[in-house]
Amino acid sequence: MILKGKKGIIFGALDTKSIAWKVAELAHKEGAEFILTNAPIALRMGTINELAAKTSSEVIPCDVSLDADMSNLIDKAIEKFGKLDFVLHSIGMSLNVRKKNPYTDLNYDFMHKTLDISSISFHRLMQNLYQKDAMNDWGSILGLTYIAAQRVFPDYNEMAEAKSLLESFARSFGYHFGKAKKVRVNTISQSPTMTTAGSGVGGFDAFYTYADKMSPLGNASAEACAEYCISMFSDYTRYVTMQNLFHDGGFSYTGISSDLMDAISNSEK
Repeated sequence: MILKGKKGIIFGALDTKSIAWKVAELAHKEGAEFILTNAPIALRMGTINELAAKTSSEVIPCDVSLDADMSNLIDKAIEKFGKLDFVLHSIGMSLNVRKKNPYTDLNYDFMHKTLDISSISFHRLMQNLYQKDAMNDWGSILGLTYIAAQRVFPDYNEMAEAKSLLESFARSFGYHFGKAKKVRVNTISQSPTMTTAGSGVGGFDAFYTYADKMSPLGNASAEACAEYCISMFSDYTRYVTMQNLFHDGGFSYTGISSDLMDAISNSEK
């Protein structure tokens, strides 16, 4: 019960495969209360009401690209809970990826939408929390990201830039939130994960296997990521802020693995 008495908001729970879904289940188990939110269209497509019933949570729709929706969400959270202790931003969307537009021939209107939903929404969220004084001292704000912000993965497309911007917002706003409110802001860079969104990236299955062979501990599961998020929401990580935290089984610091070398050698025989 390391989150007993804590209140928060969880963005992005779509279905049982979602990391945000796993975070919500575990946060509830650890004693937290929270609001669940997603875009109105995602709420119609997903099964979030089942999660809400399971975790005794309220669902409030929010189009994160709209200032009015974000402001309304934070106002309702304050009305329900008072100040908040944790927020999870688990949001990412690219129409260029969905339309299979190659990186060298992107639709820029789509790109603007990608950046607005996947990255600028993180700043919009934190700005609303900051200006409304919605966070308790030593609160925790998390965004989920991916190592494509640092390395090139061609099929990840413009989402690489979106994640880079997300991580930059965490550092920059983390400074201001820390100085003014003692609130910590971090991103978690997760392994390739078998979520509905992740599986939509071209060549995902092959890359999932590659990352698993590259990582000394193997790929981190959605459940393991949820456990990491809960630890970051807890009081045990009060002095961790402005960090991009790799949760990838060691992939981020491995140049080549013996498993991958063996696989290459065998394929050449």
